[in-house]
Amino acid sequence: MKKPKWVVQKEQDKKAEAAQTVWLFGLHAVRDALMNPNREKLQLMVTPNAQAKLEDAIAEAEITPQVVDPRKFRPPLDPNSVHQGAVLEVKPLNWGRLEDVAIGDTAPRLLLLDRVTDPHNVGAILRSAEVLGASAVIGTKHHSAPETGALAKTASGALERQPYLRVRNLADAIRALQDMGYLVLGLDGEATQTIEGAVEGRRDRPVALVLGAEGPGLREKTRETVDALVRIDAAGGFGSLNVSNAAAIALYASRFGG
Repeated sequence: MKKPKWVVQKEQDKKAEAAQTVWLFGLHAVRDALMNPNREKLQLMVTPNAQAKLEDAIAEAEITPQVVDPRKFRPPLDPNSVHQGAVLEVKPLNWGRLEDVAIGDTAPRLLLLDRVTDPHNVGAILRSAEVLGASAVIGTKHHSAPETGALAKTASGALERQPYLRVRNLADAIRALQDMGYLVLGLDGEATQTIEGAVEGRRDRPVALVLGAEGPGLREKTRETVDALVRIDAAGGFGSLNVSNAAAIALYASRFGG
């Protein structure tokens, strides 16, 4: 019997995912990936100078690098990538399921991204999430930035330590978190309630903050699914914040503000 189209597509997606690799670049991103025992490393290309700087991490990873003369160093990257003489091909990290990262901490905080596709923004969000103690950053499989070298470089090592999950459906993930006891707040500059107001007296509860892409903001489906729409308490009289800055401020406000 012929397989249904959706089954065939699902099998093709699984195969493509299994074959996927990522080229990380830059001394910081490559070092942290080499030092991460959970990262599957495939091949390392370095200039002699970068090899000397990464000597301890290379030894830790027990990987034999391909050492290339800087004049002949042409890794498979965008020509504008600032690689600093070090590139590492890896498999994407597997952080497990939503439940694996959402349960466990006391009063955990999560960041959910609704169509945030810029890898530099997501990388910066991962850095803030790590510094401010978020349990995970969650995007969607088809409308959020995938794991890339540019994302890893902007994350400055946080990608190796900060869970970054991409789920099939954001509304389903929101409902699953609500079932786990999360208060799910969507950020909207026009909202009447502030983040501090929404979490007042409830800071001991798990909180998930949902941020939309700059410009379009949250999708209508997302706005309908969250528990409340909230805004960052601000002086006013200025344009909207960059999404990575908004994520950091919102995370801080949900945990420490007020």
